[in-house]
Amino acid sequence: MDFEYSPRTTELAERLQTFMREHVYPAEAVYDAQLLEGDDYHEQPQVMRELQQVAREQGLWNLFMTHDGLGAGLTNLEYAPLAEIVGRSIIGNEAINCSAPDTGNMEILAMYGTPEQKEQWLRPLLDCEIRSAFAMTEPAVASSDATNITSTIRREGDEYVLNGRKWYTSGVLDPDCRLIIFMGKSDPTGPTYRQQSMVLVPADAAGVEVVRDLPMFGYRDRLGHGEVQFTDVRIPVTNVLGHEGDGFAIAQGRLGPGRMHYAMRAIGMAERAMDLMCRRALEREAFGGPLADRGVVREWIARSRMEIDQVRLLTLRASWLMDTRGNAAARTDVAAIKVAAMETAHRVVDRAVQTWGAAGVSDDTVLGRLYSLTRALQIADGPTEVHLRTMARLELKAQAAAGAAVAS
Repeated sequence: MDFEYSPRTTELAERLQTFMREHVYPAEAVYDAQLLEGDDYHEQPQVMRELQQVAREQGLWNLFMTHDGLGAGLTNLEYAPLAEIVGRSIIGNEAINCSAPDTGNMEILAMYGTPEQKEQWLRPLLDCEIRSAFAMTEPAVASSDATNITSTIRREGDEYVLNGRKWYTSGVLDPDCRLIIFMGKSDPTGPTYRQQSMVLVPADAAGVEVVRDLPMFGYRDRLGHGEVQFTDVRIPVTNVLGHEGDGFAIAQGRLGPGRMHYAMRAIGMAERAMDLMCRRALEREAFGGPLADRGVVREWIARSRMEIDQVRLLTLRASWLMDTRGNAAARTDVAAIKVAAMETAHRVVDRAVQTWGAAGVSDDTVLGRLYSLTRALQIADGPTEVHLRTMARLELKAQAAAGAAVAS
């Protein structure tokens, strides 16, 4: 095994680290202040527009995109360490146009969109002229099982008529959001995994109503997590992604690389928390000496280092499998990293909070925000239990097949 990063990754990582140190970290407090000062909390702050301009000029733009010769042309394995670097900051992903839900939406537009759809929606997203949202999760059903969704896509002549209620539709409150990718049932009586379709909905279409923004643990997200009502929304049938009935397959294809992105960003969050924990332990004194001299704090630091490095290796392996054998072959590993990375990041952040004491639960550090994010992401994009179920099923299937082979 060769654990060295590719020359391309090494070069981009050095440039990204400089960009983060010189531009992104100093902008974090400015970003938050401009959000509070503006008329619309969900409007992109001016400092972010400035960061994005610098990122473009430095060639640190759309690094996640691998399809159709777009983006930097990196493999999953090459991009993974870069996702970790930008994941250390709440605003890092947005600064280089690699933030969800746009990343997943751009990928499926590149994979399944028609030339016309790509020209209308993908190109402006790549240029960050517009933002997008993804509407799959519903409040009335357990949406971790996508076959449960009840929103409808009914065809009437040359139009689809959409009805349903979605929530945690991330990105929909951004004033620059122009596109919603909507998943609903187009054939309720068809085969289980062919009942769903995805369609492209202009955000300003008649019948689209943003009911409310949904905070997470009291934190409001700049892009917003909207609850959205779709009532008799009419769109042309040419707005379908792929073909009718492709919705479930598209969703699965969207989530594989996305989970790797989530995992590496979570590792970045854990590394940020680790830095803060060590700094606090060295600087803070209690009972006659620095916290770093206390055995329990040293154990927190040691265990955090082991856990972060373990989950990083697991995530890099999953990325390598996706590149070399395809997303299907990496299914167990992709499920594993979604669980392991989020749980590890949350544990490390929790230890950092404890090390900082009262300051750790305040807004004086980024730890409170990281705590809420790493906990919420154990539910978002498929809850932990669903991924464990997938892993167990695949493991048992493999063991049964091995037993049958021995018996024969």
